[in-house]
This record gives sequence, structure tokens and C-alpha cells, in this order.
Amino acid sequence: MPSFLYCSECNNLLYPREDRTNPDVRSRNLMYACRNCDYQEKAENQCVYRNEIMHAPSEQTLVVQDLSTDPTLPRTRMRCAKCGHEEAVFFQAQGSGPDVKMTLYYICCNKTCGHRWFS
Repeated sequence: MPSFLYCSECNNLLYPREDRTNPDVRSRNLMYACRNCDYQEKAENQCVYRNEIMHAPSEQTLVVQDLSTDPTLPRTRMRCAKCGHEEAVFFQAQGSGPDVKMTLYYICCNKTCGHRWFS
């Protein structure tokens, strides 16, 4: 079971790091090192866990609430299907696979609507 390790000198988080002092690559050790001070300790377990969270582009648009007021996003004259407003901001998002097409995401500029759709 993975757990967090903390530096015994400054109480910061210890991060996994390869001990590169040994020139033989096959006999190098896994160390836990502090990024704030010079403290390091040898790892008991040679297994490192990595958890990467991938978000779909439609989920990422929910993170920022006021995308329609973002001045850096381009605007277009496109009618919103929900409220009929004539202006929307848009951005492109690439899918995760190489064969997935580029998708345009639109957000209605009507502040009371905020409807999102894609093409």
C-alpha cells in the first residue's frame, strides 16, 4: 500500500528519486529525497506508484464558470439552441487518440444561459 513519507529534518514531502551515484544502471537504488533540504533515505520497496487522471474536454469546460466572459477566447455569430442568443465563444480540443477528430466547443455568451455544445 503506497503511503507518504516526510523528511525527518524539515517535515516536507519526500519524492522518489533514482540514486545515480552507482555507475552500474542495474544496481542503482530507489531513494526518497527531500526537495527542500539534502535529506534522503533508501526506499524499502522498489515499486513506485503513479496515478494520472485524464479529464475529457467536456469535463474541463465545467471547471471555469465564466468562459463566456473570457476576453482571450474567440467569438462567433452562432445561435444558441437553448435561448436563441446570437453570440458564442468557442475553443478547440483534441481527443486523446491519434484517430480522434478535433472538436469545437461552444459556450453561449448570454450570462443567464451559459449553454454548452460542440460540433
